[in-house]
Amino acid sequence: MSNIATTYYPQSGSLVILGAGESGVGTAILGKEKGFDVFVSDKGLIADHYKEQLKVEGIAFEEGQHDEERILKAALVVKSPGIPETVPLVVALKAKNIPVIAEIEFAAQYTDAKLICITGSNGKSTTTMLTYEMLKHGGLNVGLAGNIGKSFALQVAKEQFDCYVLEISSFMLDDMYHFRADVAVILNITPDHLDRYDHKMENYVDSKFRMIQNQTENDYFIYCLDDPETIKGLERNHSKGTYLPFTQEQLVELGAYLNANKTIIINTPNNDTFTMRAEELSLQGKHNIYNSMASGLIAKVQELRNQVMKESMGSYVNIPHRLEHVACIGGVNYINDSKATNVNSVWYALESFSTPIVLLLGGVDKGNDYSMLADLVKDKVRAIVCLGKDTAAIHKAFEQDVEIIVNSTSMQDAVVLSSHLAQKGDTVLLSPACASFDWFKNYEDRGDKFKAAVMEL
Repeated sequence: MSNIATTYYPQSGSLVILGAGESGVGTAILGKEKGFDVFVSDKGLIADHYKEQLKVEGIAFEEGQHDEERILKAALVVKSPGIPETVPLVVALKAKNIPVIAEIEFAAQYTDAKLICITGSNGKSTTTMLTYEMLKHGGLNVGLAGNIGKSFALQVAKEQFDCYVLEISSFMLDDMYHFRADVAVILNITPDHLDRYDHKMENYVDSKFRMIQNQTENDYFIYCLDDPETIKGLERNHSKGTYLPFTQEQLVELGAYLNANKTIIINTPNNDTFTMRAEELSLQGKHNIYNSMASGLIAKVQELRNQVMKESMGSYVNIPHRLEHVACIGGVNYINDSKATNVNSVWYALESFSTPIVLLLGGVDKGNDYSMLADLVKDKVRAIVCLGKDTAAIHKAFEQDVEIIVNSTSMQDAVVLSSHLAQKGDTVLLSPACASFDWFKNYEDRGDKFKAAVMEL
């Protein structure tokens, strides 16, 4: 039985896909396989390798424009999560009652695999990858998709996995209506992307809680008991599944908690207790204890053995660009956290280190409020090296807390400056709190250039 009854959406006719990235091309291939007349439309230019895939599959596409006449005749539209609801074409489609859905919603109709879905403002990628590696190590036939890895739709078309670990963003959730998560995880909710939610925090919170909207009593809902926005969201949103909270501040009978001896205790229905000392985790820092608890709860309800969980949680190496160790040069550790594109992510990064820090900060500022970093910066940061064209907000925010704040002219310049400012035993941390588009293509490009500059020291 599939995750979504196929009666909800048309199963033939014209399928239009807006956006020809990883998810769009994957959806096109699955749609073709299911007998739709598929048309892919991207207002921008389509990357060569995606164009090649569409040509090989014989799928019609356009780039640099939208053929509105053709699109508005669709039976069903799947749109990229990056396209807002407010775009006139999407408004016109909805006015004609043409369903506009997400790739995940479309693909879930065609699989009976178990779906483990992870969302949150921070820690999604780390928790998703740790969970995937743990389930794989436990012998499960598992796929990885969503915001990470290959398109979910493409894997449904071409692979035969028994379960998927899906990293889910709020933008994806906005276009998901009948989708059901067998295991839904909300790690935390902090202000992000509020421009997409009428600048109302409760709209963003409710978007995250769409994760649990169709759960049944056979499903699980895993969430952080210590996260204030999640707890507020629970007053308005409910799951029929089994609630499994994780916490570092309370004791819980079912769920995960950290006891006074800094040992993680995990209890789930009908399973034996799992225990592991926090110092044995390969991912250190308060936020990574939360991530490991969430992954541990998922593994437990999938009935993994305690030994398998311990081995995975004790040896896992983090994903690129997320607190990635680059090198130790002259007694200074260089850490690439380029994926930290918001202030909250930088808070988590700073909280992970006990050594003095030279912090590389800046880029395209999304209206950041740096005040939440003030105490940690005062405590831990020796110097700040500013990246990007507009550095005034960083100088203003931290001039009272840090003696040295300098501007750089390139990533190479920033790394050389940092190496002079750092002392033996320090950490040089790239954790920008900003988008990368002024100097770099994306956060991966920024992280790669940081790594290359470090290796040239």
